[in-house]
Amino acid sequence: MAKSAKSAARSNTRSAAPVDHQRSSPTQKYGTVVHMPVGLSESVRLWSVTVLNQLLADHIAIRDMYKKHHWQVSGPTFYSIHLLFDKHYGEQAELVDTIAERIQMLGGVTIAMAGDVAKLTRVVAPPMDRESLPVQISRLLEAHELIVKDARTKASQASDKGDEGTNDLLISDVVRTHEAQVWFLAEHLVDAPTNKA
Repeated sequence: MAKSAKSAARSNTRSAAPVDHQRSSPTQKYGTVVHMPVGLSESVRLWSVTVLNQLLADHIAIRDMYKKHHWQVSGPTFYSIHLLFDKHYGEQAELVDTIAERIQMLGGVTIAMAGDVAKLTRVVAPPMDRESLPVQISRLLEAHELIVKDARTKASQASDKGDEGTNDLLISDVVRTHEAQVWFLAEHLVDAPTNKA
């Protein structure tokens, strides 16, 4: 093999190898916004990103609580509750993605990692233990109420600031999803007879 052919072969082999263990300075710091030509001032976008990151952390926490309870539920209604918790988990996962994308659209950086979420969320974490169904549902209802109250307040404030996109997301997606999930959960805690009226 000619010298240039050998050199070319070695060059191709090196270019196919991964360049791992790379680190650099961040391209954007958390808690900042970059310019996005969306017709909102930097201060409004920064406010919205901060609010949305808080709600994102809370949504990641409730999403994961749904999955924990989905795995650990037991009792005579196991099958239906197991499926309900998984359905709600999926809906929360969609909200997580929608909120995160809104943060990016506004020029922000989304919170994402479990450790960071744990520092920021206001949702009280359940113990690692397995709990009874009424306790699982009660914990979920408390988390829903915290999130939906905050979402309503922040939606009104976003509207006052002219950020109708964030207002719409909070009302049309967040509040409506949480209200429906609360309804489905709360009905399981009604002390109603099952065999005789």
